[in-house]
Amino acid sequence: MLVESGLDTFTGAVALSPRRTPTLERRRRWERNFRWCLRTSDTLVILASVGASLLLQSLLVGTSRSTPIVAVALVTLWILALTGMRSRDLGCLGAGALEYRRVAHGTGLAFGAVAIAALIADWSGDRVLIFAALPIGLVALLVSRWEWRRWLREQRRIGHYASRTLVVGERADVEYVIRTLQADRGSGYQVVAATLFGADRGPLVVGGRRYQVRGSADQVAAVASQAGADTIIVASQPENAPSFVRELSWRLEGTAANLVLSNRVTDVVGPRISFRPVEGLPMLQIKIPSYEGGHHLLKRGLDVSVAALALAAIALITPVLALLIKLDSPGSVFFSQQRVGRDGRVFTMFKFRTMAVDAEQRLSELRERNEGSGPLFKMKQDPRVTRVGRVLRKLSLDELPQFWNVLRGDMSVVGPRPPLPAEVTAYDGTVVRRLYVKPGITGLWQVSGRSDLSWDESVRLDLSYVENWSLMNDLQIMWRTARVMVHREGAY
Repeated sequence: MLVESGLDTFTGAVALSPRRTPTLERRRRWERNFRWCLRTSDTLVILASVGASLLLQSLLVGTSRSTPIVAVALVTLWILALTGMRSRDLGCLGAGALEYRRVAHGTGLAFGAVAIAALIADWSGDRVLIFAALPIGLVALLVSRWEWRRWLREQRRIGHYASRTLVVGERADVEYVIRTLQADRGSGYQVVAATLFGADRGPLVVGGRRYQVRGSADQVAAVASQAGADTIIVASQPENAPSFVRELSWRLEGTAANLVLSNRVTDVVGPRISFRPVEGLPMLQIKIPSYEGGHHLLKRGLDVSVAALALAAIALITPVLALLIKLDSPGSVFFSQQRVGRDGRVFTMFKFRTMAVDAEQRLSELRERNEGSGPLFKMKQDPRVTRVGRVLRKLSLDELPQFWNVLRGDMSVVGPRPPLPAEVTAYDGTVVRRLYVKPGITGLWQVSGRSDLSWDESVRLDLSYVENWSLMNDLQIMWRTARVMVHREGAY
C-alpha cells in the first residue's frame, strides 16, 4: 500500500536527536553574551585605532583619494581576521597566552593583506595610516582583552560565568583535580559534586571543604543532570572499561557542554599535546621540546632590549636606594652571591643588599626556624633583614641589579628561579631539568605565589616553563610580574 501523505510513519524505535537542557541553555546563553561583548569591544577598539591613525596622517602628511578605501579595508579585514583566527573561542579565554597570540596573528594577517594591496595599488600616501594603526591597535586590543579577562576571572571567583563541574574518577585522582582547581578560583570551574569509582564512597574533603559524592561509574550522566553540571572532568577511567569516555560522551549529549579528560602527563607537557588522527586511529602527539635554535635567539634579543631599557631607568634611582641602604645599616650597597645557571654553570648574581653583613654567619642558628619548603630557606620575619631591606623585598626592588646579569648573558628576564649551589646538589633527575635554560629575574614561580608556593608546586611551574616557553608567554609573565609587585603577594 502506497503512503500518499508527505510524511512516512515508522513504527520501530525512534531516534530523536538530543535537546538542550535548561542547564546547558544557561551556559550557552552567557557564552554568547560574553562573545558579543568581546566582538563589540574589538570593533570599537579597531575603529578608534584607525580613527586616531587617520588623524595622525592628516596632521603629518594629509589625506589622499585612497585614504577612505584603505581605512574601510583595514577595519573590515581586521574584524574578519580576529573572527577567522577564532580569537573569541571560549577555549582560549580566561587563561594562557593563546588568546593573545590569536589576536596578534589576526592583526598581523589583516595588516599584511592591506600592506600588500597598498603596494600593488600604489597607495604610498597612506603609509602613515597603515603603520601607525598597527602598533596603536594591537596594544589597545591586547589591553582590552586583558581587562575583559580580569573582569571574567573576578566574576568567576564569586561564582558567576563559571562551569558547574562534576569530577569523576578514583579518589586520589579526583582529590588532585579538585585541589588544583581550588588553587585557581578564576579558572572557571565550580565543583558541585564528585563521582568516585571503586568501593571507597566515603566523604570527600579537599582543602577543608566537603564535596558531595554521588553515584557510580555507570551513573555519571544521571548525576550530572541531577547536580545541574554542564562540565564533567574525568580524572581517571574505570578499570577494564576502554570505551567509558566514548559512551559517556554519548549519554551527555544535550546535557553538558564539555567533557574534560584530566591526565597528570599534561601538568608539564600540556601545551605540546596535539590531536592527530591517522586512518581513523585517534592519537595524541607530544612534541619533544628543543633547547636551542632561532627561537632562543629571539629570546636573547628580547632579554637584551628589556635589560638595556631597565638599566637606564635603574641608574636614576640607584643613588637614592644606595643612600637609604647605607644610612640604615653598615656594609656595601650591593650583595653578590654564587648561583647556578644554564647547564650547571656557576655565575655571580647581584642584588641590592637587604640583610645585615653577617647574614651568612647567622644562618646556621636559624635553620630550625625555616619556613621554606624543600631545600629552600625562608622566614617571613627573618631577623637578618634590615628595615630598608624589608621594603626593598616587598617591592622586589632588591632584584633590579639582576638586569646586569641579563645583559651579560648569565640570566634571562623570564625563567626558573636561580638556585644556590647547595640547592642543586639536592636535585634529583627531574628537578635538574630546571638548569636546561637560563634562570630568570621573574617567572611562573613569581607570578603564582612566590615564597607561598610549596617546593613541589615551584618545581612543577619551573619545569612547565622550561619545556613550554614562548615569547608571548614571556611577555605575559612580565606583565603579570608588574601586578604582583604592586600587590606584593608572597614576597618576604
